[in-house]
Amino acid sequence: MKKENIRIAIQKSGRLNEESLKLLKDCGISINNGKDQLKTSASNFPIDIYYLRNGDIPQYLRDGVVDLAIVGENLLIEKGEDLKTLTSLGFSKCRVSIAVPKEAEYNSFQDLAGKKIATSYPKTVQKYLDQWGVAADLHIINGSVEIAPNIGLSDAICDIVSSGSTLFKNNLKEVEVLFKSEAVLVNGKALSNEKQEILDTLMFRINAVNAGKNSRYVIMNVPNDAIETISNMLPVLKSPTVMPLVEEGWSSLHSVVDKNTFWQMVDALKAAGACDILVCPIERMIQ
Repeated sequence: MKKENIRIAIQKSGRLNEESLKLLKDCGISINNGKDQLKTSASNFPIDIYYLRNGDIPQYLRDGVVDLAIVGENLLIEKGEDLKTLTSLGFSKCRVSIAVPKEAEYNSFQDLAGKKIATSYPKTVQKYLDQWGVAADLHIINGSVEIAPNIGLSDAICDIVSSGSTLFKNNLKEVEVLFKSEAVLVNGKALSNEKQEILDTLMFRINAVNAGKNSRYVIMNVPNDAIETISNMLPVLKSPTVMPLVEEGWSSLHSVVDKNTFWQMVDALKAAGACDILVCPIERMIQ
């Protein structure tokens, strides 16, 4: 009897599509990524990939058409608060923000009262307006929201912002950040035991890939009398690897540091006596 494949939805096109496929490939999953495909299967892992319109994915999860999906948290807040987030994925980071024309005076959210706000996220915006006690007129747009103030459709917009360059090009300024978002892995209905085993394996691989991305392998030379002090500064692994050097009184110490605090850690390591510090990227980190 043929085993069940687990079914995962990803965005049909765009940056989230590219980064989702990269994550799966980094997990060792070989995908035949043909042009204009709606569905494909991996050749070396029991998974089917569905390429779907971003806004349709939450309903496909509810209906059981797919088992998993990689989507932005911003989509979940707008259309999928009932869906279960399994893990954050660390890419496609952005924020959902209110922006107004650069020349507009803005002091607080109360300045939005009675204004027209163009957005693709009406449920999200209304939720925040209600929290602020502000009444505004929402104009729902699917697509290029940022042009709305320039053509007289709105006084403000609410949209996703990454670098802010699109706002700058359209003479807009960011005035309120509603929340920050990134890609997440979510699921809908309960899985069969067979599919749950596949998901567990996939999660194990994703965690290994993300742990590697967030860490750096470091090799340094340290005086022997500083080994204990420096070892206590390196909490990522259980204990560092220490190997004696030819030069008496010195050892080579190998460990892992968090990428996000790397420079602060390097400064501290140098102050404690470490030198000749070599830093290497990590593809996977299996714990």
